[in-house]
Amino acid sequence: MAKILCVLYDDPVTGYPTTYARDTLPQIDHYPGGQTVPSPEKVDFLPGQLLGSVSGELGLRSFLESLGHTFVVTSDKEGPDSVFERELVDADIVISQPFWPAYLTPERIAKAPNLKLAITAGIGSDHVDLSSAIGRGITVAEVTFSNSISVAEHVVMMTLALVRNYLPSYQWVLDGGWNIADCSARAYDLEAMQVGTVAAGRIGLAVLRRLKPFDVGLHYTDRHRLAPEIEAELNLTWHPDAESMVRVCDVVTINCPLHPETENMFDDALLGKMKRGSYLINTARGKIVDRDAIVRALESGRLAGYAGDVWYPQPAPADHPWRTMPNHGMTPHISGTSLTAQARYAAGTREILECFFQGRPIRDEYLIVDGGRLAGTGQHSYSAR
Repeated sequence: MAKILCVLYDDPVTGYPTTYARDTLPQIDHYPGGQTVPSPEKVDFLPGQLLGSVSGELGLRSFLESLGHTFVVTSDKEGPDSVFERELVDADIVISQPFWPAYLTPERIAKAPNLKLAITAGIGSDHVDLSSAIGRGITVAEVTFSNSISVAEHVVMMTLALVRNYLPSYQWVLDGGWNIADCSARAYDLEAMQVGTVAAGRIGLAVLRRLKPFDVGLHYTDRHRLAPEIEAELNLTWHPDAESMVRVCDVVTINCPLHPETENMFDDALLGKMKRGSYLINTARGKIVDRDAIVRALESGRLAGYAGDVWYPQPAPADHPWRTMPNHGMTPHISGTSLTAQARYAAGTREILECFFQGRPIRDEYLIVDGGRLAGTGQHSYSAR
């Protein structure tokens, strides 16, 4: 029997929900491009429930305990005395989410001799040291595409919120004011602006498709160039690197994985090449940008706004400078954990577990590391460290 250690974020401050705003979720059976949604043999939850917090347990407890496995769920993941650290030493499987990642460092992996499988309930496995996983023969898997559209919608929302100066305008209402001049002094139309994405994979391409109706110029850079018919359909301009793209864009959105080639990509030098008064959206990973360089760019006016929901570390400390820097639209890491997305990535996590326990192959698109090498999506998205 296996021990499964699952790290999830805390329940709401008011307690686990007993009711929800909506009774049902719209159902889909495939994603853009044709990949089918997760297809476990069964689920033990109702779509629309809060599954990503500790009490939600990703809907897995009945399934795992019925098979005789031990299932430990915690939100306590930091430091040598954390529940995660104590329980990891004899865990066979670790599950966590990008929003509240259980960092599987080389040191932690070395302390877990039984570890065979690390699952990301969602997208993005950079919280796992992939070189250590490769060296140890640990399988790393994630529920690819489960929340890609969720994140793309969040990017569009944040773009409009910054450009139209929505958040300060809303604050005037909360404060009892009617300060139209204050609200409009930093508000612009998105129409006719130039918008670019760093990476045009599942999320980046979805962002481009959603922004096309706004009559903007669309740009992208990616080491895998899109098919000519997609470039023609969206009237895309491809750039060989981020530097050439950011020079011409009013809005830049970051949608690439975090790996050695992208860490601290947006530093003082690259930010200095962006148009004065441009906007930067980051729903990828916090370490893709230089934390303090972002603050300096906002304070100097090089950036007119920065919005994102990814930080480093996560959760961010109370004194993190992004909480108080000017003209920001930061949220905690929520873009990919809507209730809609949770239903998919919880089902996908169960599908991966079913395959693992039954000795069946895990979907290729879910694999990041397998058999001591990058595999599946991992071969496309990551570099071995």
